[in-house]
Amino acid sequence: MPQVPQTFFDALAVRTWCGLALRALGRAREEIDAINVYPVADGDTGTNLYLTMESAVAAVEAVFDGHGTLAERKPPLADAARAMAHGALIGARGNSGTILAQLLRGMAQVLAADGETAHTDGEGLRLALRRAADSARHAVAHPVEGTVLSVASAAADAADGTEGDCGSVARAAYGGACAALAATPGQLAVLERAGVVDAGGRGLVAVLAALVETFTGEVPVFAAHARVEAVPASGSPGVADVTLCGDGPEAVQEGGPAFEVIYLLEADDSAVTRLRQRLDALGDSLVVVGGDGLWNVHVHVDDAGAAVEAGVEAGRPYRIRITHFGLGDVHTTGAERPPRERAQRAVVAVVPGEGLAGLYGEAGATTVLARPGEPPASGELVAAVRRAHAREVVLLPNDAELRHTAAAAAEQARAEGIRVALIPTRSAVQGIAALAVHEPERRFDEDVVSMTSAAGATRYAEVAVAERQSWTMAGICQAGDVLGLVDGDVAVIGADVTATARAVLDRMLAAGGELVTLVLGDEAPVSVADILEMHVRETYLAVDTVVYRGGRQGALLLIGVE
Repeated sequence: MPQVPQTFFDALAVRTWCGLALRALGRAREEIDAINVYPVADGDTGTNLYLTMESAVAAVEAVFDGHGTLAERKPPLADAARAMAHGALIGARGNSGTILAQLLRGMAQVLAADGETAHTDGEGLRLALRRAADSARHAVAHPVEGTVLSVASAAADAADGTEGDCGSVARAAYGGACAALAATPGQLAVLERAGVVDAGGRGLVAVLAALVETFTGEVPVFAAHARVEAVPASGSPGVADVTLCGDGPEAVQEGGPAFEVIYLLEADDSAVTRLRQRLDALGDSLVVVGGDGLWNVHVHVDDAGAAVEAGVEAGRPYRIRITHFGLGDVHTTGAERPPRERAQRAVVAVVPGEGLAGLYGEAGATTVLARPGEPPASGELVAAVRRAHAREVVLLPNDAELRHTAAAAAEQARAEGIRVALIPTRSAVQGIAALAVHEPERRFDEDVVSMTSAAGATRYAEVAVAERQSWTMAGICQAGDVLGLVDGDVAVIGADVTATARAVLDRMLAAGGELVTLVLGDEAPVSVADILEMHVRETYLAVDTVVYRGGRQGALLLIGVE
């Protein structure tokens, strides 16, 4: 369906642009991953850009949800722009995603400057693009030409010389970015040797193409045909072909740091200034973005521990991600890996803790770890489906809140030729039940039906501690109260973990059951499993109990009854 163009840059335009940019990055993700050779040829630039934008989209949608569905209730431009920037900041992945987050933050600083303004025009968009390019360049410790920074600056330069509405400015910025992208191989030797353009710059061109579509309703040619409208040295317009696939041994960066370290950091400006100096001495590819007390830190180092310790000295680092670039990886050696035969069937499951990840892994599942407060994005689920390397995949989201994310991932995987069945498991204990009856040798449909039936026959509960005062189905709870949730709703409010868990079990077993599954979190009392096992044995004849250690899983205790 053709895009209805937006006239001004208002909250709806922010929402539309983010959504279109996510779609564009989704289409170009594999292409961008394939040309990723700088600063490290790790083949994930397209994926990182997609996941960063996905987080921005989720934040903007949350703001719209908070204002209702009627058009007159749409949020102010400032709220939507700030949400876009904040979502990108907390979800930024890799070098490229971190820079994209700062580009969006720079734009938001202009768009949200006057909190009362309902919209802005072409002049406001020009200023926003300039702030974006300048702030991104400032965030990188040692800017390099021939990268996404060059493409962003060229886009802003082209916009600066353009009069007219947002559509005209967006077209000019896009044209400047395309010309700059075509020039990147001549600016960076590693790109020229590999015969590719800069991957991050290619991603930014896709994002700017979405900006054009937002304000004109038209999809620029480059996004569809992978060609760049360039201006030759003579100054006359022309078309330049750009190689967008393949990376040979010459593309490899040799002798670089071994680890990529990324974390969110709560710290004041002065502490971040010192942190930049410390990290700059430890490694390279340093990018620090953010402000107002919240920062996203990205660096490549040999000593990952020292990079994290520097963050601890500066403030409170969290969501720490450390990635080893991998000595044997094709992206770092340039060597060809022999093609691996696809398995016929695999199970991909989201799990809330390291202990369950081990349990699912022993059963043959490919797992995606959902850390407390960090639900996986659809791109992570798609990556796990690919990693499973099977013709048929059963996907277990194990969380009611992940149903839309899992559905989007399944749809994308199907578009890649993988047969995917999504079983709507709402808890890890339902996933355990489904996995217990999984038989890869059965016909796919029969296996899915059996797993779905087992999951559906398993009631689930969890015991957790309330973080704040709130209304529940069982009454008002206070911060620190122990909550027993059955099938997603609060059924018991108590003061003691063991007593609350016992009350939850009694409610569940009142309707019958043959097997109780207990998954203990790290913070659960040591004795709770023994007490509950004894309670079941003494009170409910012929009911068995199995206990697993879930690790750091958010809830104190997960309970399944089947």
